Amino acid sequence: MKTDTTLRLILGDQLNPEHSWFRHRHADVVYVMMEVRQETDYVLHHAQKIIAIFAGMRELARQLRAQGHRLHYLKISDARNRQSLPANLDDAIEHFDAAEFEYQMPDEYRLEQQLARYTRNLPIPSRMVDSEHFYTRHDEAEQLFEGRKHWLMEHFYRAMRVKHGVLMDAAGKPQGGKWNYDHDNRKSWPGTPPQPDDFRPCHDHSALWLEIEASGARSFGETNAARFAWPLNRQEALQQLDGFIEHALPHFGEFQDAMSSRASRLFHSLLSFALNTKMLNPREVVQAVEQAWREGRAPLASAEGFIRQVLGWREYVRGVYWSRMPGYGQENVFGHRLPLPRWFWDGQTGMRCLASAIGDSLQHAHAHHIHRLMVIGNFALLAGLDPQELHEWYLGVYIDAFEWVEMPNTLGMSQFADGGLLATKPYVSSAAYIDRMSDYCKGCRYDRKARIGEDACPFNALYWDFFSRNEATLAGNPRIGMVYPQLRKMEPSAVQALRAQADAVRARLDTL
Repeated sequence: MKTDTTLRLILGDQLNPEHSWFRHRHADVVYVMMEVRQETDYVLHHAQKIIAIFAGMRELARQLRAQGHRLHYLKISDARNRQSLPANLDDAIEHFDAAEFEYQMPDEYRLEQQLARYTRNLPIPSRMVDSEHFYTRHDEAEQLFEGRKHWLMEHFYRAMRVKHGVLMDAAGKPQGGKWNYDHDNRKSWPGTPPQPDDFRPCHDHSALWLEIEASGARSFGETNAARFAWPLNRQEALQQLDGFIEHALPHFGEFQDAMSSRASRLFHSLLSFALNTKMLNPREVVQAVEQAWREGRAPLASAEGFIRQVLGWREYVRGVYWSRMPGYGQENVFGHRLPLPRWFWDGQTGMRCLASAIGDSLQHAHAHHIHRLMVIGNFALLAGLDPQELHEWYLGVYIDAFEWVEMPNTLGMSQFADGGLLATKPYVSSAAYIDRMSDYCKGCRYDRKARIGEDACPFNALYWDFFSRNEATLAGNPRIGMVYPQLRKMEPSAVQALRAQADAVRARLDTL
């Protein structure tokens, strides 16, 4: 006789103990969680990303059991684990003689499609529920931008501020009289104030790492399993939020674009992993930051700059992702095809900025947005690296990278591969920008001022070559500024020399 049991699936990025599912205990509800090679292997992942997600899953399972919920949990090492969602779900449905199947809306297209196909063929009723996390619906950005060629984030951000009453005054105007304080948030860091201590607690996940290794799952990057600083649960994530607001938010704004070889974190929150696995809700993060400003604990420019990343950018790129899938992953407007240089996997390059940015990424599974955009992404676009290969590297290396947020950031913002749907211009620079915003050029084996020659910084020739090669596509872009007037003033022989230098750089990418 069929039971009344309902199976409810919890994915590895759905670690929210406050979801309405858990408000009441039901004897006929079994929660299903599984660590599967399907999810470790779809791209090559950083070891810390696998550890952090599995550790968070196990901790949520522990908490749910302690609250009296029924759990069916498959560890990566379990003999009965068939290492894929559909196969394990088939076994669980049969084992519990389930009458219904439910799951929260996945954030990644591949999982949404997989579970949609799976449930269409189930002999029992199924239902998808909301994850209760985001401010916006899947299609909200698409509706807002209906009929527009370019999806300007600022337009979306202002609409979200108004709709949700964030940093607005009683008259419905933006606090301080401006929507955006980005111009106040572009300082390089002189060494003071000091970078705050890393206040995150450490965990010893050595035993978990041995299980992951024994499963055959491949990975790259430093494991740091014995001293693991990423949050295990919501409680630790809330402590991390409090620590950020007290120690880092006051200086976050003015130094949010700064980079330094002496301080990789600077004043960034490192909350993106907790947010993207849903340990934290974006509303409580935005409210906490706004409250800190109202209480005089942070300047408006810092609060607005951080809120723009969460309420604005994060929700915006999710809207771009869902409106453009499944084709968005193949965008490549410039036709770039070069493979990633070997130092993307070991950080061993003579370019000090890239050695630092990639080295931090490999060591910590994290780098802040300017490292990702204006160092690594900047070089990749100028050199002509394959944007799909780069997308898979970003998706694997960063602990906060899930496809819905990473793909638009990489293909749209960083590589301009969508031709300008998301970004209004290619975000590229010569060595001058990196020198202005960091200390990387000091002590680098390459000369930041030289364009031609063996010791010339590769960014310089690649920069001019990029615009020269793509004049037909980019010359009409009003946001590019003086690049093309300057190119046209150059002697043809000088342009040709820059093109030849860029070709020579591309021919020896692995040894730069």
